Amino acid sequence: MIWWIIYVCLGIGIVFNLLASLGLLRFPDVYTRLHAGTKCTTFGSIFIATAVMVYGLYEWWKGNDAMISMTVHSFLALLAILITNPTGAHAIARAAYRSGVKPAGAVVDELGGEKDD
Repeated sequence: MIWWIIYVCLGIGIVFNLLASLGLLRFPDVYTRLHAGTKCTTFGSIFIATAVMVYGLYEWWKGNDAMISMTVHSFLALLAILITNPTGAHAIARAAYRSGVKPAGAVVDELGGEKDD
């Protein structure tokens, strides 16, 4: 039973990370690429770290005391990813906007100061 949880979490994490790489290749501008990259890799990292933590706790429960260290490190890495991924994406998007990078396609930019009437 525990292995199914680990395999499902790993599978979901891999799918999300593959979708992130596909989004980076297919999307037209920096804003949508950031969205695909950060959302999908964050969710992918959540599921992969969950699989690692479940495995570490399972091995710790069986008596392997060294596995609790792996679980704690995975949890701390997950916390770091959850904090830095959205913050970094916001900083990159803000820098791109301030540099004058326009979104691709028909997007109404109401922050630019000029409205089309």
